[in-house]
Amino acid sequence: MADLSDIITSKVRIKVLRLFFANPTEMYHVRGVVREVGEEINAVRRELERLEKAGILKKEARGNRIYYWVRIDYSMFGDLVSMVAKSTGLGFQILSNKSKLGKIAFAMFSGRFVRYKKRKRDEDVDILIVGEVTMPELAAVIRAEEARRNVEINYTVMSKEEFEFRKKRRDPFVQSILLGSRVMLIGDEEDLVS
Repeated sequence: MADLSDIITSKVRIKVLRLFFANPTEMYHVRGVVREVGEEINAVRRELERLEKAGILKKEARGNRIYYWVRIDYSMFGDLVSMVAKSTGLGFQILSNKSKLGKIAFAMFSGRFVRYKKRKRDEDVDILIVGEVTMPELAAVIRAEEARRNVEINYTVMSKEEFEFRKKRRDPFVQSILLGSRVMLIGDEEDLVS
């Protein structure tokens, strides 16, 4: 399975990127980052400085602490959020348990879900899974993530036939999913939309 370590060699940088992009709305001070990633303070400081110089993170001094947070205007922000969403948390669980979950044609997260933003409406879907799915297995994986995030996750499962039928009929529910931002876990985005 693909991982950030396939393209990034620094294990401290990987841990720091995962921390910040798995929680893109959070702000961390240096010692907080050290606690979260479990690495030496000097190595963490070095990586934070590199990421700040690259324009990935912003920093600000408040009192005697320096705080860092993700720059959402960074040109590869969406790409990094997508990569981290696939290699941590629920994305990692779905991908690593793909065979237990059934024959999944498409699995996607909404853009709001991976950015930890609240849904605009209660009926908005965080996760769409299309295929033949083993519901008890999927429910267990989702419940674990709900407990971790302390929030209810709205997910929808459809057979491929139902999805294609509703897509051809321009079903408002399916159209709202297709017109929104998303991160594809399984399947090709072009095939999902076309």
